[in-house]
Amino acid sequence: MNHAIKIMAPGHEALTQNTRFQVYTERQLDKIRPLERFTKEQRFEMHVVASVLPFRVNQYVIDELIDWNNIPADPVFQLTFPQRNMLEPEDFERMAEALRRDAQRSEIQAIAVDIRSKLNPHPAGQQEMNVPVFHGEPLPGTQHKYRETVLFFPSQGQTCHAYCTYCFRWAQFVGIDELKFASREVEGLVAYLLAHREVSSVLLTGGDPLIMKTSVLRRYVEPLLAPELEHITSIRIGTKALGYWPYRFVTDPDADDLLRLFEEVRAAGRHIALMGHYTHPRELETPVAQAAIQRVRRAGAVVRCQAPIVRHVNDKVRTWANMWRLQVQLGAVPYYMFVERDTGPKNYFEVPLAKSLEIFNQAFRLVSGLARTVRGPSMSATPGKVLVDGVAEVQGEQVFVLKFLQARDPDWVGKPFFARFDPDATWLDQLVPAFGVSKFFFESELRKIRRTHRQQAWGDSVPDRRRSVVFGHVEWE
Repeated sequence: MNHAIKIMAPGHEALTQNTRFQVYTERQLDKIRPLERFTKEQRFEMHVVASVLPFRVNQYVIDELIDWNNIPADPVFQLTFPQRNMLEPEDFERMAEALRRDAQRSEIQAIAVDIRSKLNPHPAGQQEMNVPVFHGEPLPGTQHKYRETVLFFPSQGQTCHAYCTYCFRWAQFVGIDELKFASREVEGLVAYLLAHREVSSVLLTGGDPLIMKTSVLRRYVEPLLAPELEHITSIRIGTKALGYWPYRFVTDPDADDLLRLFEEVRAAGRHIALMGHYTHPRELETPVAQAAIQRVRRAGAVVRCQAPIVRHVNDKVRTWANMWRLQVQLGAVPYYMFVERDTGPKNYFEVPLAKSLEIFNQAFRLVSGLARTVRGPSMSATPGKVLVDGVAEVQGEQVFVLKFLQARDPDWVGKPFFARFDPDATWLDQLVPAFGVSKFFFESELRKIRRTHRQQAWGDSVPDRRRSVVFGHVEWE
C-alpha cells in the first residue's frame, strides 16, 4: 500500500514544517520563546504550578495551535500551559514560598507530593476496584472495569507528546511509582485474556501508547492477533498524538511502519480504532493533522473522537458543533463528550452538569445526523459511564434523567434513574436521588463490589457470542 500523500494549504509551507520533535518541561519553561513577552512574575507562577502538576509541551503545539495574540484566553494555551488558579490559593502560596527561598529539591518534592495527595489521583476506583486479580495476584498495568473491555498500560507509553492541563491521568506523569499504572509484560495480559473469553476489546492506553516507536508497540499488539485470542475482535489505542504530534503518522521515521501495523490488525480480522482525544477544533485544522487522519483511515483504522467539556477551553456551543462537523468531514466519528473528572485541578476546569447538558443539546441540534453518533455528557464515575440524558419534571419535581452507557454490572446498562435537579452539581457524587428515595438503585450492589473486590466484569457472566466469519471488511454472522 502506498501511503505517500502531499497536502498544501494557503498560508502554509510544505507539510514537513516543524517535523523535528522538540519538547519542553518545567525545567525548560524559560526557553519557550513566546513566553518572553510574559513578566518575570507570570513565568514564576507557571513554575509554581508546574512544580505540582505535570507540564510538557512541544514545538508543534507552540507554533501551530496557540494564538499568542490571544493570551491568556487562547483555549489551547489554557489546555497546555499551567495557570495560577489551577492550584488552591494556600497550596500555590506554599509552593511559591519554597521556590522563592530556593528550598532543597527534596523539600519541594515533599510539598508537591502533599498537594497532589489532595487531588484524588485515581478517581472512580481505578486502583482499588479496577485492577483484576489473576492467580491470586493483582495484574500489573491492567484494568477490567467493564465486562467486554480490558485496559492495558504499556510501560513505555506512559507519557505524551504534550500534556493536557486537565488530564485525569496526571498521576501517571509525576514520577511516583505507587500512583502509576504500567506493565512491561504483555504475557500476563495474554494469559488473562485466554482465561477471560468474555472480553472482546482491548484498549491500549496511558499516557499515550503512540509515544512508543512502532517496533515497541508491535510487541504489545501482535500477541493480541494470535488465533487463540479470536474472541478479541477489536483493538483500541487511546491517543492525543493525532492532535499534538500528527507527524507521528506522516513524517516520523517509522510512520509508514505504524500504518502497516494497522493494516496487519485489519488483515487478522480485527477492528482497529484510534480513540482520538480532540479537545478543540483547532487541533483538526492544520494540514498535517488532516493528513494524519487521512493516512490512518487509508490503513483501515477508524478514528473515534472524544474529549471532556472543560471550562476555559471548549465550554461553548459553537466550539463543539464546529468540532463535530469537522470530524465528520475528515471521516472521523464523533464519539463522546465527557464530563471533566473529579481529579487534579477540577475546580478550575469543571462545568456544572446542567450547563454541560445545555451546551451538548444546543450543539447537537446544529449538526447533521452523521455527527449525532456522539454521546454525552457522560461521567466516567465509579459505578460506570453515567449519561446525563436530560432534565424533566416528574411528579412535580425537577430532575436529572440519568442512565448507564457502561457499568460494572452489565444489568445496570440502559436503566433510567433520576436525581434531584441541582444547577451547581458537577459530578455524580454531588447528586441526590429524586422522589425521596434514599439511594440510587445500584448503590447496594456497588458496596458489595467494593467489599468483595469482585464484579461481573471479571467473568461471572459470559455473553453468548457466536463466531463471526470475516470476508474482507464485511462481517457475516
